[in-house]
Amino acid sequence: MADTPLLKIAALDQGDLAVISAHLQDAVLRVGDLRWMKSAGKLALVANRFDHFGDKAGSGERRQCGIQISRVRHVAARNITMNDKTAIVSLLAMTFQPGKEAPEGVIEMLFAGGGAVRVEVECIEVAMADLSQPWRARARPDHELDADDANSKDADA
Repeated sequence: MADTPLLKIAALDQGDLAVISAHLQDAVLRVGDLRWMKSAGKLALVANRFDHFGDKAGSGERRQCGIQISRVRHVAARNITMNDKTAIVSLLAMTFQPGKEAPEGVIEMLFAGGGAVRVEVECIEVAMADLSQPWRARARPDHELDADDANSKDADA
């Protein structure tokens, strides 16, 4: 594996967020690596993302990356036990639903197995940066989608 440039990108609108979401598809993280800094209005996490775009050999590579969501008003989790700091979750996508008044809304991080983290924001302000060079992944991501989360309850993250 050759050294490749570290990715650094920011999102200020839905289109930008879709790009970050694509790079984070199948990222894995420990629940304990997701932190809401309420007084600073930020949500930060560290994840090991699967590099779908840089994996030219087909062997599968991961990179550690940091993500920061700014201008956060509230965070809630669904179908994720936030007290289990060692639990591993797999991120499928990040989406944005506009609020009543632009530019506010909700960024939702959707996880395999029906988990979600709902982040109410004043506006979209998300940054992602690679923190490491790639390493060979143990396996390619393989998960089933679980759409039956209608009976779930929200919990503060």
